[in-house]
Amino acid sequence: MNEFIVEVTAQNAQQVLIEESMKRPVVVDFWADWCEPCKQLMPVLEKLANEYAGQFLLAKVNADSEQMLAAQLGVRSLPTVLVLKEGQPVDGFAGAQPEKQIREMLDKYLPKPWDLKLAQGQQLVAEGKLTEALPVLRQAYTESSERADIAKQLAAVLLELNRVQEAETVLGKILLADQDSDYQQLMSQLELKQKAAESPEIKALQEALAQNPQDSEAAYKLAIQYSQTHRHQEALDLLLDVLRRDMNFADGAAKQAYLDIVKSLGAGDPLASQYQRKLMTLLY
Repeated sequence: MNEFIVEVTAQNAQQVLIEESMKRPVVVDFWADWCEPCKQLMPVLEKLANEYAGQFLLAKVNADSEQMLAAQLGVRSLPTVLVLKEGQPVDGFAGAQPEKQIREMLDKYLPKPWDLKLAQGQQLVAEGKLTEALPVLRQAYTESSERADIAKQLAAVLLELNRVQEAETVLGKILLADQDSDYQQLMSQLELKQKAAESPEIKALQEALAQNPQDSEAAYKLAIQYSQTHRHQEALDLLLDVLRRDMNFADGAAKQAYLDIVKSLGAGDPLASQYQRKLMTLLY
C-alpha cells in the first residue's frame, strides 16, 4: 500500500468511498484470493495508480471479508471495478480488461495534463513566483490548443512581467465569444502599459528610424530603450537588422546587447530559442 492505493474495510469505507471521492475519482477494485482474473487485473490497476500519482485513488476491497460492502454496491461477479465520483458510481466494468481500455475509461474522469499545469501555474502565481509560473502556463496554453481561460492567465503573467508584446499576441488570439470582463480588464492593462512604454526618447528614436530605416545608430539606441522597457522582441528585431548590416557594429556592442536580452529571457523560453536560431542562421 502507498498514498495512491488503499485497502478498504468497514472501518474506513465512509472516508475512502464517500469523502475521498468528493475530492478525486476513486477506483474501487473488488477481488478475492480464489479469483484468477483478479490476480491478472490487480497489477494493471496498481501500475496505473502509481503512474497517475494520486490523480485517482485505487481502493481495493476483498469481497470475501467485506461481503456487506460488495452487496451494497451491487457486485455480482469478480473482479468488478467501479469508478466513484462524489460518492456515486459513474462507470466501471466486470472481468479483467486490457490496460488500454482501462486508460480510456480513466481519461474520461481525470483532469487533463494542461489542467494540472494550469493549477500548478496558478499556485506559483499565488506565491508570487511569476518567472517560474510563466513556462508552466505557456506549456498549458500550448497543450490545451490555446484554451481561452489559460490564455487569460498566461497574458496576465506576461503583463505583470512587462512582456507586453507577447501578452498582446496571446490576447489577440482569444475569440470574440471568450472576450469577457476578465479579457476587457487585461486589454485595459495592455493599453496602459503600451502608453507608459512610449517615452519621449523612444518616440524621437522611432521618428529618426522612420525617416532613415538604414540608420544603425538610431536602431541600436532604440533597441536598448525597448529592452529597458521589457519590449524584448522589438529590441531583438532591431538588433538583428543592425547585425545583418554589420556584425561588429559599435565594436560588438550590438551583438552583446542581443545576447544579453536573449539570456535575460531564461533558458527554454520560446522567444529566446527563436532568436538564438535567428542569430545562428546569420552567423553560419
